[in-house]
Amino acid sequence: MTQLRQQMIEDLQLGGLAPNTQEAYLGAVRRLALHYGKPPDQVTEDELRRYFLHLLQVKHVAPGTFTIALCGIRFFYQHTLHRDWTTFDLVRAAREQKLPVVLSVAEVQQVLKHVHRQRYQVCLGTLYACGLRIQEGLHLQVGDIDGARHLVHVRHGKGNKDRYVPLPDLCLAQLRKYWCTHRHPTWLFPSFWQQTGVATTPMHESGMEKAFQAALRESGVQKPATPHTLRHSFATHLLEGGVDLRVIQGYLGHASPTTTAIYTHLTQQMEGRVVETVTAVLEALWGSN
Repeated sequence: MTQLRQQMIEDLQLGGLAPNTQEAYLGAVRRLALHYGKPPDQVTEDELRRYFLHLLQVKHVAPGTFTIALCGIRFFYQHTLHRDWTTFDLVRAAREQKLPVVLSVAEVQQVLKHVHRQRYQVCLGTLYACGLRIQEGLHLQVGDIDGARHLVHVRHGKGNKDRYVPLPDLCLAQLRKYWCTHRHPTWLFPSFWQQTGVATTPMHESGMEKAFQAALRESGVQKPATPHTLRHSFATHLLEGGVDLRVIQGYLGHASPTTTAIYTHLTQQMEGRVVETVTAVLEALWGSN
């Protein structure tokens, strides 16, 4: 590892950016260096300007990909190299106006039923039941579960913000049942590749992603869904169940109601409330266990 890369890593950590964001930003700078065949601190501002034009006009990268490149490279030059180039005042990424993929209640049931390994089924079921981001679910600790109040304490979510979300009884029961298979003192979902009692990290998201995609294929659901789709589905189902948008905003940990309002474009009018909606899914998955 070069000293420059190590310095950027430290800057990203000091900035409190999420691990996935850190990895994406480092990758953006690495691709810039590979494009010119030299260390990124030797790239000139004119070369940087031409690189952004290359991404837009030659590679035709998606808006999201361009945004990651812009943000990662800007972080490196402004915070690690302390170069306040005017190019960064000019370049703007186009905003994507895509609606997220959402599974119906029946589709969530169908997909989760086809997740065969307990650790993945319980973790994916918890992502849906509590509307968690993937890393939030994987990093759940034993102390985050308030069984008496039926709440999950989500620590260090996006923006380094904590929040509480409701925990349905069936989900709590499955978390306890799965924890009894490994009894790790810290992690609810310890790394499978380490000795369970001494695992120092939670299980990796790649295994859960593979399990979800296998279940999606086996279920016959024809949608380009991912584990994160369960979070979108949770929010949409709550809105369909009559839960106030502000309440959903709090559960999801959104800083702005505008972000949550996207789910108003995805709903079908249904009766019921939050617990009834989520419990219907969990009963079909775990009710007979």
